[in-house]
Amino acid sequence: MFDIIPGILEKDWKEIEKKIEIVHAFAKVIHVDILDGKFAPNTTFLDPTPFAKYANDFFLELHMMVDNPIDYVDEWVEAGFRRMLGHIEGMEDIEEFKSRCKELDVEAGLVIDGPTAVDEVLDYLDDSLDAILVMTVKAGFSGQAFIPEHLEKVKTLRSQTSLPIEVDGGVSIETIKLAEKAGATRFACTSAI
Repeated sequence: MFDIIPGILEKDWKEIEKKIEIVHAFAKVIHVDILDGKFAPNTTFLDPTPFAKYANDFFLELHMMVDNPIDYVDEWVEAGFRRMLGHIEGMEDIEEFKSRCKELDVEAGLVIDGPTAVDEVLDYLDDSLDAILVMTVKAGFSGQAFIPEHLEKVKTLRSQTSLPIEVDGGVSIETIKLAEKAGATRFACTSAI
């Protein structure tokens, strides 16, 4: 099963809501990017509260490009998000992050940024993990060019796990084919949509 997931990376709630309305008729899942300005040199809308009104319409996943993703989990889950994707580069304790997601009965996903070696995540591929996201760009901005070399990480992960592997960054009609061939099953698509 393959999922093309509309992604939203915005600073303003009106722009976020406009994009939600655009995909409302055909999307089941929405991928929301948040940035704190510390993890990467960009900031986004960081208030989970207004998303609650869409929690019954969509399966909401949160991509946390932030320092200490665990600090964001509780309030975003309360707003209706059901999949937490946290960058390992910003985590103090990966096991604690996975455990907290399980306590809240939401999916736990780990993210590796473009420059991060795939070896950094291999030790965490266990039953407490629900997904992996591989950045095919450097985290921080929408509209970047896809870096095909990052698909080697997807290939390595696919050889080690049957977990869903999502790719994010520069995903388009052309690059989805490359990512799928490498073993990805989910595709966060922001600018292309």
